[in-house]
Amino acid sequence: MAGNSQRRNRRNPGSKKGASVGTGGHSRKALQGKGPTPPGAERKGHPKQRAANAALKRERDAKSRAGMRRSGGPRSGRGGAGAAELVVGRNSVVEALQGGVPATALYVQQFIDTDDRVRDAFQAANERGIPLMEAPRPQLDQMTGGLNHQGLVLQVPPYEYAHPDDLLDEAANTGQDALIMALDGVTDSRNLGAVVRSAAAFGAHGVVIPERRAAGMTAGAWKTSSGAAARLPVARATNLTRALEAYQKAGLMVVGLAADGEAEIGDLDALTGPVVIVAGSEGKGLSRLVSETCDLRVRIPMPGQTESLNAGVAAGIVLYEAARMRAKR
Repeated sequence: MAGNSQRRNRRNPGSKKGASVGTGGHSRKALQGKGPTPPGAERKGHPKQRAANAALKRERDAKSRAGMRRSGGPRSGRGGAGAAELVVGRNSVVEALQGGVPATALYVQQFIDTDDRVRDAFQAANERGIPLMEAPRPQLDQMTGGLNHQGLVLQVPPYEYAHPDDLLDEAANTGQDALIMALDGVTDSRNLGAVVRSAAAFGAHGVVIPERRAAGMTAGAWKTSSGAAARLPVARATNLTRALEAYQKAGLMVVGLAADGEAEIGDLDALTGPVVIVAGSEGKGLSRLVSETCDLRVRIPMPGQTESLNAGVAAGIVLYEAARMRAKR
């Protein structure tokens, strides 16, 4: 009845909701504060967090595509390998396949419009046993970073570089005095390929290149070498100057090519023994440290008006002279 002091705000004992007074401490945690609200970028489902995740994904995809396109990442040591390379475009792919460039797969766009270049690529890949991989255009766009691939993408495996010491072993196995070609600051892969081709033609035991700021064994270098890169080891040195000093300690003479060299290349006795011939870039020539490391700097006599030769031509001349003089011994 109204005013009954015995009634303590209780529900009907038969009510499904039970008593309305007290919880016995069971909901104490629910009453505790959760601290300050985190920023939007850290809150699940918040627009700022979604935007941050999308930006991170774009950055990772860009790094991945850059890694796939890189011709040769920094690697050193015995058996070091560069990064895989992609050759894109119909003309480039056909030239690479017909030039003997090694490949692990030929990616072909679905529903591609065939022409003579596409048919030539298919034929060359089949003759060499290179697998054909069909892929939708968006996948090829992502692989190439949006380059104009024209529906054909050739994957070239990483080049397995030798160690500079391996070239000494190569010479010892043949029982000959070492003849090694080194390049200092040559950044054109076609020049590198031409040097490899000349070195193989004139009996050299290998080519040494620096790890940084220099051309690597890309598809272009493979093509220019006309298959010589498969027969002649190319070594990569972390520091070219230290590699040359190690060759000196092993008994090799280091001969550098320079326009202002103190001797001419003709009938140079140093070419008949164990020797490393160093060529620099066409523009800057030999770097200061490499030039100071050389035991002898020589020049190629040029009675014409040309002041300098590119590394590929200069290396071919000197390697021919070395082969000629060694044959006369």
